[in-house]
Amino acid sequence: MLRATGWKDSAQMKNRIAEVLLRVGLGSVGSKMPWQLSGGEQQRVVIARALLNEPRILLADEPTGNLDPEVAEGILQLFLDINKSGMTILMATHNHMFLQQYPFRILKCQQGKILDSLKEHITLSNY
Repeated sequence: MLRATGWKDSAQMKNRIAEVLLRVGLGSVGSKMPWQLSGGEQQRVVIARALLNEPRILLADEPTGNLDPEVAEGILQLFLDINKSGMTILMATHNHMFLQQYPFRILKCQQGKILDSLKEHITLSNY
């Protein structure tokens, strides 16, 4: 069950929870406990929780790391949808396939420096 803290109006909080669960494709799991959800559903709940207070940026550290390829693809599609709505997403990943499939701005840590695909020519062969 997803809960929110810091909200004064419980009806508004419940509406917001329902809204973010729908946004991540989990409108029907609001009353389930974490152990009753699949790995992909649990990851979507984590994303929903991050979206509750409408942040300007979403930080995601290996959000697809322990998921099967199909579920991971769904999470990445969700991030694309969230990004299209105006939210910045900074995602750390070691999944080069995603980088090839979705060639957005890439920041790479290498030998104590940060390389930026917008300022320098970074290709995946450099990874």
